[in-house]
Amino acid sequence: MDEEYDVIVLGTGLTECILSGIMSVNGKKVLHMDRNPYYGGESSSITPLEELYKRFGLNDSPPESMGRGRDWNVDLIPKFLMANGQLVKMLLYTEVTRYLDFKVVEGSFVYKGGKIYKVPSTETEALASNLMGMFEKRRFRKFLVFIANFDDNDPKTFEGVDPKVTTMRDVYKKFDLGQDVIDFTGHALALYRTDDYLDQACLESINRIKLYSESLARYGKSPYLYPLYGLGELPQGFARLSAIYGGTYMLNKPVEEIVTENGRVVGVKSEGEIARCKQLICDPSYVPDRVRKVGQVIRVICVLSHPIKNTNDSNSCQIIIPQNQVNRNSDIYVCMISYAHNVAAQGKYIAIVSTTVETSNPEGEIEPALELLEPIDQKLVTQSSSACGTNACFSVCFRFSPPERTTPPPTLRPPATT
Repeated sequence: MDEEYDVIVLGTGLTECILSGIMSVNGKKVLHMDRNPYYGGESSSITPLEELYKRFGLNDSPPESMGRGRDWNVDLIPKFLMANGQLVKMLLYTEVTRYLDFKVVEGSFVYKGGKIYKVPSTETEALASNLMGMFEKRRFRKFLVFIANFDDNDPKTFEGVDPKVTTMRDVYKKFDLGQDVIDFTGHALALYRTDDYLDQACLESINRIKLYSESLARYGKSPYLYPLYGLGELPQGFARLSAIYGGTYMLNKPVEEIVTENGRVVGVKSEGEIARCKQLICDPSYVPDRVRKVGQVIRVICVLSHPIKNTNDSNSCQIIIPQNQVNRNSDIYVCMISYAHNVAAQGKYIAIVSTTVETSNPEGEIEPALELLEPIDQKLVTQSSSACGTNACFSVCFRFSPPERTTPPPTLRPPATT
């Protein structure tokens, strides 16, 4: 502890571990501390199952029907990775992929009129989909061709659209798309949680849909990837990267005080010792007086003994319930993984429902999603606050110049599909 570091990082959540790993690769002297005895923070995967029950205050032990406790790795915060997204590119560049194996998520679904429909992943599926009528399919196809050809550096591809001025609502009007198609395009392809994007410039929306299409083209079934053994593997992978390049890790290390001099952070005090630093990065829980609550999220972890109905018996999938379908201001998400990902006992499935809290009855808000999952063996409910920084924010962003490579970057191993 009695040393000076370029950077001290508090908390081993995914964001903190990514920053720690990249900074170590770029020659920074890094000390990474966590008050918990495990990696991942709020992004951890809890194992064994007995530990999950204890975390949620359940006094009973898991029933024998749940299988062996150590077969479970349950994510606290669900996430799927876009196959062509920035995080996957970062995993490739840093070679953290050497520590991880992935599977393709088997399907992406959208909720409409009380039923779920597969988001088309091929032209054949699009033609057969009940999400759209025959004439609307033709208009939607023209829209997708426009998106695929769009290049913000080539005005010839704009087709009369000004990407920095024209709103996404006007783009939909240009192609005469109906409300149901707008719903699944904006929420299941562009992955917006609300409809605020409709009256904003269309460039970001177009790029989001292009990312979805490019990610889908990587492996075909869906645009999403998921790591075997749970999301907790991601922060651990970046922690290994940091350690290889000289980063120092201390778990189960209490943080007593963030030391400041003349209004500037200069170190961290733990167990009577002070480690000094030039910069400090931490998750919001370490500086509760520097953040303010801006919202709340409810998540319900559901253990199932069956795949979700009407998903073609998929071992993994995402279901998006657009806000307009259930008279809400934000979408409801369902992420489902299973024993096929080494996160549950044989024959068991984990579905995590999440949404932004909008009323005084959060569990009532997610009832449409829970109905899709019935029967549910075990339900674990959690609510957490979302926060943003105020005053002197401790989260510092760096602009790095990546070191030149003498060999080409590695390729992501094709995920297993069975």
